[in-house]
Order: sequence, then structure tokens, then C-alpha cells
Amino acid sequence: MATLAAAKAPVRTGAVLALLCAAPLLVILNYSTPLILAPQTTAHLHAGPTGQTWIINAISLGLAVPLLTSGNLADNHGRRKVLTAGAWTFAAAVLLAALAPNTAVFAAARVVQGAASAALLTSSLGIIGAVFTAPEDRRRATAAYGAMMGLGVGAGAVIAALLDAALGWNGPYWLYAAAAAALALAAPAVLPESRTERPRRAALAGTLTLGLGVAALMSGLTLGRQGWSDPAVLALLAAAALCFALFVAVQLRGREPMLDPALFTRPAFLVATLGALVTGVSVISMMSYLPTVYQSDAILGPAETAAVVAVWSTAAFAVSLQVKRFNLTPGGLLVLALLVAGAGSALLTGMADDWSWWHAVPALLVAGAGYGAANPALTRLSIDSVPADRGGMGSGVNNTMRYIGTAAGIPIVAALVDAAGIDGALWICGALAALAAFGFALLNRRA
Repeated sequence: MATLAAAKAPVRTGAVLALLCAAPLLVILNYSTPLILAPQTTAHLHAGPTGQTWIINAISLGLAVPLLTSGNLADNHGRRKVLTAGAWTFAAAVLLAALAPNTAVFAAARVVQGAASAALLTSSLGIIGAVFTAPEDRRRATAAYGAMMGLGVGAGAVIAALLDAALGWNGPYWLYAAAAAALALAAPAVLPESRTERPRRAALAGTLTLGLGVAALMSGLTLGRQGWSDPAVLALLAAAALCFALFVAVQLRGREPMLDPALFTRPAFLVATLGALVTGVSVISMMSYLPTVYQSDAILGPAETAAVVAVWSTAAFAVSLQVKRFNLTPGGLLVLALLVAGAGSALLTGMADDWSWWHAVPALLVAGAGYGAANPALTRLSIDSVPADRGGMGSGVNNTMRYIGTAAGIPIVAALVDAAGIDGALWICGALAALAAFGFALLNRRA
């Protein structure tokens, strides 16, 4: 079970929740910056089309790979300790990105930012699971935590546009480095320490095979835009399949796997895990790449693109805060969220050649509402679907699948846009979300 190392001292739950919510907010603020400033960053770093994809997506690779490991580290060695270390690492990596002289250094810095973000997300969510144990308290905490995902995207877009105009393409990174340092300094004073009573050994083989698999998959999908029959692309995709197969084998044979295979016998865990993957592929990837399309095709400028993202994320933020009022199970809420997000994707079609804010705003509100409902649903499922002492593992698995979906999904969406246009990509992503919702509805009946 999870224990609070600081149990003798009263826990100021309001201050704890505020600081824990700062972690995902900071992660998403930073994550969203290149989505708005991709053309400016690409021009400054002299990157080509492939380089631009890495500028947008490198952080997803960094997020996906260490999430399970950081979750286990947080469970074993202390969630507050891992959060503090993650915040300092985040600050240093953001500074490196701000000073990057070329695409390779910038992409490497974003990968490290992703790894630090993984530590922030898994440890903060693990602390929520340890501190907020009553059902109503946990519902309130996870709703607020999930709302930060939507708020971060919109606020990040506005901050990026404003600081780009004032300071240049790297302006936002100076701000986020300072914020991360402030979080690292505040954490020991505000947050209680918590860890599992049954620590598990580090799963190095699992980390290596999963990391190589995600890197090979992302590289293969990114290069695939230049030709899917290229031997290098085929070799990378084959290597990814092999690494994922080895990862599964390691988890099945290990005494203390980083991902317990027994969890997959739980329908709620399946819904949480596959739901995070589908959300990454069909929702986050599409909305991550859409601003680049609008700016690259000269449909919108940076300020207008920031407004698009702000409308979408404002809806997500508002809905995330209100879902605690819905009389739905987390699994039922996820089904509804994906259906609404899919409808939003369909409504966003038809604007590439005939842009209209009268068309765009309602469509963005619907799409944002779907994403806003998905975030707290996935947050709650990630905690409720695993044993109480494995909260870090639960959040790690959930966020891993979300960002594997995003890391793979962004190059897939880019390829779909190349092949079928932006409307074709939107229809496909919307259909995937709707089909997944029906599948999860069936799984929910078994839970």
C-alpha cells in the first residue's frame, strides 16, 4: 500500500493540490509551444520538413519512453523526491532548448524535457492517489488535475504568440525554466512524501526495449513521408515491432515487471490503457499538427493560430472542471468524450479552402469539450484501475500509452495530410475516436 512519509504532520490539501496541478500545467505549456511556433522555430534552426516533425514531436518521444520507469521510481523511492528532481531537470533542458544553435540540439533538449515531464506527471499523480483517498476528494482532485491539460494548451498558445512577438521564438522557454525552478523549490515545503511499502526493482530490460521500440517507430513513421518503400523506413518499422515483442516477452517472464501483465485481465485497466492510446493518436496528434497546417498553408498567422488553440483548450478546460457533476463512471465518461471529440473532428472539416470563424468556433468548442472530458476520465481510470500501492505505475502506463499514441500519431497525421488533405485526416481521426468509443462501451459492461 501507499504510505505518507509525512503522515505525522497535517497535510494542507488545498496547497498540495494547487502545487500538484502546477506540474501538468507546466508540462503542457511547454509541450504546446512548438505547435504554435513551429514555422518560426524551423526557420531559426534552418530545419527541413523532417526536422520540423522532430521539432514538434521530439518531446513526445521523451515522454513516452521513461513514463513507466519514472512511475516505478516514484513509487519505490518517494514521489516528492522524483517530482523535485524532475522539475530541476526540466528547467535545465528548457534552458538548453532556448539556447539551441541547430535542430539536433533542440530536438535532444526536447527529448530530455519529455523525460523530465514524465517524472513530473507520474509523481504528481501518484501523490494525488496517496493524499486524496476519499472518493469525492479524489473526484475533485482528478477533475482539477485533468483540467490543467486543457488550460495548458490554450494558455501555452497565447503565451507563445505574445512572447514570440516580444522576445523571439525562444521567449517562452525562459519563462518556463524559471517556473520549473520555482516548482522544485516549493515542492519540499508543501508536498508530503509518499512511497509504496513494497518497492520493486528497476526494470532496465523493459525500459531499454520499450525505449528503442518507440524511437524506431517514431523515426520510421517520420521518414515514411519521404517514401514508405524506402529500405530504411521498413528496417525501422521492423525493428520497432521486434523491440515491442521483446518488451512483452520481458514483462511476461520477469518476476517484478514494470508493467504487470495481470493488470490486463481488468477491463477497467484495458479501457484506461487503450483509451489513452486512442486519445493520443486521434485527438492530441490531430490538434497538435493542425496549427502547423494552418500556418504552413498561409490560412492563418501565428496570432490567429493561437486563437484557434485557445478556443479549443478553453472548452477543454471548462468541461474538465465540470465533469465532476456528471453522474457517469470514468469509463462511461471516456466513451462520451471520444464520441464528442470525433464529432468535433468531423465539424472541423471544410475550412482549408474557405476559412470562417463562424464555422471554426463551434467546431473547436465541440472538439475541445471532448478532449476536456477525456482528461479527467483517463486520470481517474489510471488510479482506480490499479492496486492502491501502484499509483505511480498506473499513471505511468496511462501516460505512456497517451504519448506513444502522440509520438506515433503526429507523423501518421502528417502523412495523412500529405495523402488525403487536412479534411481526410480529420475524418479518419474522428472515425477512429468513434469506433474506439463503441469498443470501450462493450468493455465497460464487463467491468
